[in-house]
Amino acid sequence: MSLRNIPSDMHPHKVAGVDALLDRVVSEHGVFLPLAVESGSRAWGFASPDSDYDCRFVYVRRAVDHIKPWPVRDVIEFPLQDDFDANGWDLAKALRLLLKGNAVIIEWLRSPVVYRGLPWFRDDFLAFARSVVSRDAIARHHLLHGERQRRVYFSDGADVPQKRIFYALWPAAMLRWLRLHPEEAEAPMDFPSLIAQCDPPAALQADVADLMRRKALTRDLGAARLPAAVGEFIDAEFALARSVLGDVRGRTTDMMQQAEQFYRTVVERLEAEAQGGGADRSVSSISP
Repeated sequence: MSLRNIPSDMHPHKVAGVDALLDRVVSEHGVFLPLAVESGSRAWGFASPDSDYDCRFVYVRRAVDHIKPWPVRDVIEFPLQDDFDANGWDLAKALRLLLKGNAVIIEWLRSPVVYRGLPWFRDDFLAFARSVVSRDAIARHHLLHGERQRRVYFSDGADVPQKRIFYALWPAAMLRWLRLHPEEAEAPMDFPSLIAQCDPPAALQADVADLMRRKALTRDLGAARLPAAVGEFIDAEFALARSVLGDVRGRTTDMMQQAEQFYRTVVERLEAEAQGGGADRSVSSISP
């Protein structure tokens, strides 16, 4: 059985292009492809008519490729073409980054838009990720990402592409959500739901509603200064996060052993299913 969940507003021709590209990954690189999802604005709920199709995937090399002496790249990338942006990580790379506190793979595993995937792989990988990554590591990941966006695009007070505002606002909202929900570690992926659960100031709520309304209808929002309410919210949340976040624990020997066992189990199961030849090829629709 394969996972697949494609929203009705995604263009069928574009989706077919992504599917063809994923078929190329399997045939040209000779790898297993247990998960391929949409990332970015389409997965986060603030897409515009011209938003890129940001396909991200996890691949696993065949068992025989693990006993070759030659080093191999741990990413598969395609040049950005039109509105297609696709790349993937070797499972080994995904695990290494996860143990360093990089929460990107958790976002992929939770994406509501799935091109293809094995249910057991997504569920087992997500369970493993939740067992080894702390709330502080997730918060620090969002803080570093958000501060980088703030520094690169909004530090000088100049006009900036308005769609960029979301890429600093989203991690700030994530940090606020984590602060307001101290017993939970996973904020909503959907941006409108995330903002709604953040108890936002009225001025910020109005600015966000206006930005989202225009972004959903317009191919180019144009450039403008960062709205004052948005800038104040972003800076306040980043400052709060910096003041309370301590050192995030590094990977431990136990975590590394768990990762190694998970990796071996995945490779062995994928090989067994490939050799069995009787895998269920039916497609299951999933909920976000």
